[in-house]
Amino acid sequence: MNKIKTAFVLSLLATVACTNKPATQNGDKPLQIVNPEKAQIFVTARDTSLRLSQTADATFENFGQPFETQVCVFVDPTRTFQTFIGIGGALTDASAEVFAKLPEATQKEFMTAYYDKNKGIGYNFSRTNIASCDFSSDTYAYVTDKDTSLNSFNVAHDEKFRIPFIKQAIAAAGGTLPMFVSPWSPPAWMKDNDDVLLGGKLLPEYAQVWANHYVKFIKTYESMGMPIWGLSVQNEPMAKQKWESCLYTAEDERDFVKKYLGPTLQKNGLNDKKLICWDHNRDLIYQRATTLLNDPEASKYIWGIGFHWYETWTGSAMQFENLKRVKEAFPEKELIFTEGCVEKFDLNRVNDWSLGERYGNSMVNDFNCGTVAWTDWNILLDENGGPNHVGNFCFAPIHADTKTGKLIYTNSYYYIGHFSKFIQPGAKRIGCSTNRDKLQATAFLNPDGKIVVVVLNLSDSKLPYQLWISGKAAPVTSLPHSIMTVVI
Repeated sequence: MNKIKTAFVLSLLATVACTNKPATQNGDKPLQIVNPEKAQIFVTARDTSLRLSQTADATFENFGQPFETQVCVFVDPTRTFQTFIGIGGALTDASAEVFAKLPEATQKEFMTAYYDKNKGIGYNFSRTNIASCDFSSDTYAYVTDKDTSLNSFNVAHDEKFRIPFIKQAIAAAGGTLPMFVSPWSPPAWMKDNDDVLLGGKLLPEYAQVWANHYVKFIKTYESMGMPIWGLSVQNEPMAKQKWESCLYTAEDERDFVKKYLGPTLQKNGLNDKKLICWDHNRDLIYQRATTLLNDPEASKYIWGIGFHWYETWTGSAMQFENLKRVKEAFPEKELIFTEGCVEKFDLNRVNDWSLGERYGNSMVNDFNCGTVAWTDWNILLDENGGPNHVGNFCFAPIHADTKTGKLIYTNSYYYIGHFSKFIQPGAKRIGCSTNRDKLQATAFLNPDGKIVVVVLNLSDSKLPYQLWISGKAAPVTSLPHSIMTVVI
């Protein structure tokens, strides 16, 4: 592991702001808190060999009232917040094409690394693209030009690489892998710029045809053995990109949902699919959410608001406060992280510790602001950060060296694993805070009764602290530039 010192601008821990209620066991009786005795500890740390490594257990003892001089992470299992759905990555064309180039043994290693709950990091959620995106080797559509009836619709393109890849991922995950789907652009002939690239807008006369297209895709994939959990309206609807893109103002998206997409899903028996709006950065999320959700006719179709982390391109830090504002205003709607990756791939940076720290910082704060599911971008890329038909090469948690057939694990893989390996679907986020800004933390109560606490240290300091629960505490040490998961 190369020891590369990097400067990384990080935001402070966002405070919790969601309606809370007393915890319950199995949804009925108030949870009876059992005095904690032992805690298992798993650590990943810079300048060490620790990678999701189990270290010595910690023992709880009576502690009482801490002093301000005593560093603490406080956990309150009697206060619960959102219900956790899952963590996963996007099963893109690029990932599928790279996977197909690997030897069978390496393919098995890859599937185990991501989806095995014991030997890997237990991914249990996923996303894929509707038609081509930047992480495709080519630009393609599922229908022929001007086919408003969609009679030509077929997914033959996906059958070569992506569909077999998705099916292997579902099998590796134990036969169930909730997946949501997102379009990057309607077919060129449906748009005012007659191009799937460079933004453009959906022509009004094709709004119903485009809504029908989502239904065609979902029903086709499901008929082929790939259940669809949900869908987003449009990937990054405010970004005019050199790759596949399509622009919607907040009013455009609101009207498309309430007049076309929502009713069309309902009419075709797909009203159980989770409809996600926005699917773009945190910077404009409140403005988008209020425009969509203040309209009752649009809101009734919308399950939640999706977001990405790329607001940093403007020079801003990640804007977690905006997530809290949305959750405060619309507590009945869900927040879901739909995409994130580190851009501008450079093979010399695959051991850069800031890669993983960006994930840890985002995940702790996103969950503390009410996020129910977290989806990384490409699950696998090659040694060039692709393939990508417009040269938009990026990092993934795992890269493959297609020349040697070997996998390259970045520290992002381990940072994500500190959440995905231990937090179970159906878990409730519980009260958790720290008394030092150098420590960030989030905590969940799993359906099996175990408490999972993730503690992030982005500083150069070694920080001994007390993990405090109900008047008892266990002494733990957070290493510099580390993430740890404590299981109680």
